[in-house]
Amino acid sequence: MKRKHLLLRAGLIFAAALVGYIVVFKWIEHRRVAKGPWVVTFAIESTTPTFIVNQFKLGLHGVRIVFPDANLTTNLTHTMKFNQARPVPFDVPFGKCVFLDLLFLPGTVALELFGHEIQLMPRVLTIDKVERPWRSGETIELRATVPK
Repeated sequence: MKRKHLLLRAGLIFAAALVGYIVVFKWIEHRRVAKGPWVVTFAIESTTPTFIVNQFKLGLHGVRIVFPDANLTTNLTHTMKFNQARPVPFDVPFGKCVFLDLLFLPGTVALELFGHEIQLMPRVLTIDKVERPWRSGETIELRATVPK
């Protein structure tokens, strides 16, 4: 009789641990993706490459970074959502993605575009290692870098 009670208790403890694990896993996964990804658009506007950043849950929309010294004649418009981890570096339309941390979205994305390092973080935007506060609708002009 004691063996039967021991097996029943062990089964109940296992079931409770399994249910607890599933609930906690689902909660963490929900928190991980709740804010959504960075949505960036690479576009050519009047031969000027333009990088447009949106992150709707943070209230960021239409942050434009333009590269007036880098004239391109193609008609490119490409939107990327940074929501899936992948090995870096990888190519993006105007350069490379050199760092990607998407453990908790929106995460951190670092790009090298036309000689500039642009880092998207929820707290702040950094351009060439200089922090800038996020301002929706702002247009930032980046000139060509001088080779060192």
